[in-house]
Amino acid sequence: MTAAVLSIGTELTRGELVNSNAAWLGDQLTALGLEVRTHLTVGDDTGHIAGVLQRMASEARVIVATGGLGPTSDDLTARSVATALGVELVRDQASYEHIRRLYASRGRELAGQSEKQADFPAGASILPNPIGTAPGFAVDAFGARAFFLPGVPREMKAMFREAVIRHVASLGTRTTHQVHLRLFGMPESEVGDRLQDLETDGITLGFRAHFPEIEVKVHARASTAGAAEEKARSVARVARDRLGDAVYGDRDDTYPGAVGNDLRTAGMTLAVAESCTGGMVGAMLTSVPGSSDYLLLDAVTYSNAAKTSVLGVNPDVLRAYGAVSSESASSMAEGARRLADADVAVSITGIAGPGGGSDEKPVGTVWLGLAQRGRPTITAHHFFHGDRERIRTRAAYTALAMVRQAAQKPDASGEPAPGSRPETRLGA
Repeated sequence: MTAAVLSIGTELTRGELVNSNAAWLGDQLTALGLEVRTHLTVGDDTGHIAGVLQRMASEARVIVATGGLGPTSDDLTARSVATALGVELVRDQASYEHIRRLYASRGRELAGQSEKQADFPAGASILPNPIGTAPGFAVDAFGARAFFLPGVPREMKAMFREAVIRHVASLGTRTTHQVHLRLFGMPESEVGDRLQDLETDGITLGFRAHFPEIEVKVHARASTAGAAEEKARSVARVARDRLGDAVYGDRDDTYPGAVGNDLRTAGMTLAVAESCTGGMVGAMLTSVPGSSDYLLLDAVTYSNAAKTSVLGVNPDVLRAYGAVSSESASSMAEGARRLADADVAVSITGIAGPGGGSDEKPVGTVWLGLAQRGRPTITAHHFFHGDRERIRTRAAYTALAMVRQAAQKPDASGEPAPGSRPETRLGA
């Protein structure tokens, strides 16, 4: 089964918006067992949309398109599809009433351009929008089944799950399966080297670097869906063994979620003290539902005065060694753990740039501290390359890697976990 993804919108062709919908749809269609052959983006032009639709239908059995279904004058998708198929636009009264009620609930009147959201090519199947105003629709177009969904990601995803998946499942027997592995702490080149011999007949590996993580996709094809799944999972197990602790989860897992699961399993609580990351670690942790089970404190102590008044860092330590030092990182972690009465605390202090560096402590220098109840405090010295945001992001992830190791191996010596290996290890 073949598929194609069409993104409609001049704001996309001009680069004014990042086309995240296409990536999500490609991933979802692949996971459903379809071979995604084409991704195309076209501006808001009736002739272009109609022409592209006809070309895509010549090579794909399923087309999923997004965008151009709204109330403004440049929302031309429904009219363009009708033109391509040689049919009229027809108003769907049920959709019109649904949109009217939504507008009324928001204190607005449905009129003018807004009404055209209920107009569809004659013969189209209407796809209700459970969370927005613009319905979608599906048509048979030049031998393909084409689905047209809103461009708003939240609405598009809900409608894809409700309408498209059900149709794709009915098209035929699935003969592929894909397993995702998510990693942090190993360079992409090393990941590739460790797995290079796993691609055999029926097995394809895909790699996606999304800083600072890497995703490995094990795609298997076999005579049946069950055989494909067995083959994919077997190869994925080998890949996991070779990649070790750098693998933290599967397709829908997140790194802070994995750290939180480890803390919850170990029955441990956490406190965080941040300087150069400015609350990034706390934001990552609290993006996970239920993080109150283990996160007790996130103290953003950006200034030396805050480090002293909130965390109890001795001013003499700051004067003698500076805020970016092993001694300060150690004191910050101990202060946060003591303040929250947590089982473990991690601290981050560094120079994220672009200014503030020196020959002794250049931009990218970061010290991390880890304080654990009943164990000596450890620190780690890292040097991270890149701009300010990359340095801060890498520091936040590395701090979480230290926490992850503490939760998984509470009796370990304090050496960094594989997932927390610095780009350059200067000392500890």
